[in-house]
Amino acid sequence: MTILITGARGTVGGGVLRRLHATGHRLRAASREPDRLAVPEGVETALLDLAKPESGALDGVSRVFLYAEPEGIDEFVRAAEAAGVERIVLLSSSAVLSPTAMDSPLGRHHLLVERALLRSGIPVTILRPDAFAGNAFGWLPAIRAGGPVEQAYPEAAVAPIHEDDIVDVAVLALTGDRLADQTLTLTGPRSISLREQIHVIAHRLGCEVRVRELTRAEAEEKMARSMPAEFVTSLLDFWAVAVAGPATVSDAERVTGKPARTFEQWADERLETGR
Repeated sequence: MTILITGARGTVGGGVLRRLHATGHRLRAASREPDRLAVPEGVETALLDLAKPESGALDGVSRVFLYAEPEGIDEFVRAAEAAGVERIVLLSSSAVLSPTAMDSPLGRHHLLVERALLRSGIPVTILRPDAFAGNAFGWLPAIRAGGPVEQAYPEAAVAPIHEDDIVDVAVLALTGDRLADQTLTLTGPRSISLREQIHVIAHRLGCEVRVRELTRAEAEEKMARSMPAEFVTSLLDFWAVAVAGPATVSDAERVTGKPARTFEQWADERLETGR
């Protein structure tokens, strides 16, 4: 049984690949740029463009871990059906849960992929994680420089999930049948504001920090330097609503049977390594 992993350069995809490799599974990592993949010894690599899946990446594949990419998804589904793929585990997003998800670039991006997979004849497990704990890396430069940390809606409450919890659930879905045809919303184990996350990180680094609340206009201008404007709007809209908090919690423990990792645990593990 060969398991195809897309997004192997990402935190979750890479974590899934390393976990499955450590337990002896036959793996193939696929990318539009396979030469840039750094994989453990014994892991195959393959070229995969979803819109042109005839490259052979799906040959002999029984299960797929798929990052959400709507461009070419219909062609990929047809190729997966023809190749006899038995299960797809999709890394989607909790953004699809909004009643206006199709009007949001982030929600639409993931919802289009979910719908294409659900129309197929292939059993699908859909993972809908909330905000990744790793998003907090964006605050590190300002914290280490002594601040202030500039943040819109700092009282917005979220339930950030440790990426290893997503990996745990994905591995269960790829290696067993218990999670077949399930859609799982995944969060961290508690609601925590953006401001509190900033202070958790500062405390771990032994720093004093001040948070300066940005106006929406200031945030739009700043965030547009590093992401498309439509995604800036989606994220700011989410934070604006989340100020009413607390965030809904639906942690991985109910799936894995293991206590979900806290944001504080993420900070202890990841701040030193930077990944």
